[in-house]
Amino acid sequence: MSDIYIELEVFANSEFIDLLADFISTITNEAVEITESSVILRTTNDTTLLESELNKLKESIDLYYTKEKKQNIDWISKYKESIAPIEVGDFWVYPSWYEPKEDKINILINPALAFGSGHHATTYTTLEQISKFVKKGDTLLDVGCGSGILALAAAKLGAVVDLCDTDPLAIDSAKENFELNKEEYRDIWVGSANKSSKKYDIVVANIIADVLKMISSELKNRLNSGSILIVSGILDKKENIVTDAFLDLDLIERNQKDEWVTLTYKKR
Repeated sequence: MSDIYIELEVFANSEFIDLLADFISTITNEAVEITESSVILRTTNDTTLLESELNKLKESIDLYYTKEKKQNIDWISKYKESIAPIEVGDFWVYPSWYEPKEDKINILINPALAFGSGHHATTYTTLEQISKFVKKGDTLLDVGCGSGILALAAAKLGAVVDLCDTDPLAIDSAKENFELNKEEYRDIWVGSANKSSKKYDIVVANIIADVLKMISSELKNRLNSGSILIVSGILDKKENIVTDAFLDLDLIERNQKDEWVTLTYKKR
């Protein structure tokens, strides 16, 4: 391991931190640290590509970043020490340096960040809903799949799953995690729900409130009568943006963890 590493810290408003963390992890496939106002990447690899992508992202998000070379203090081991497995619903989500649990449905994720490994509030509460509503033989679409953890959980419950994400690197990450867990998906593509003409028993979208509003029609178009829609990634202060977009569905559950809300709907 090199004695010198690069610490790149990206600053933005708190509402964009999780989005940034997901964005950085899919580009670098490396561990990041999340603070209230920033995302920190520590790496011995070149960061030119990431910096170029961050500069493009500045057109949509108000952000800036700092970059320093630092002395290595074995930050990878420190990071591993900070990531513990979690138990949520029927699932045990764990990294490879821990053991699976015999009495749980095990999901192996070597996290690039807390957001994609079940630790973040939105992932946690969505996994709870998947554990509650998904049954064997259901068809499920995971929109904005990221690491693929939500579709993985559904597949382990016996669902037939499709996945999509607008980021090709997220698609690669999801494929790797399905292979790691020896699970199968039916279809996976770059893009959103509007690239499918199928109807599903359950549609899941853990994104952010503004995007959920923007794609609300295409999410609803993927539902059969009686189908379940689980939407998350919603800051409580932006909840009304989402509820207004789904007034034609029946809200059957609202779950909140910290300042994040997950809403579960049923199509009439």
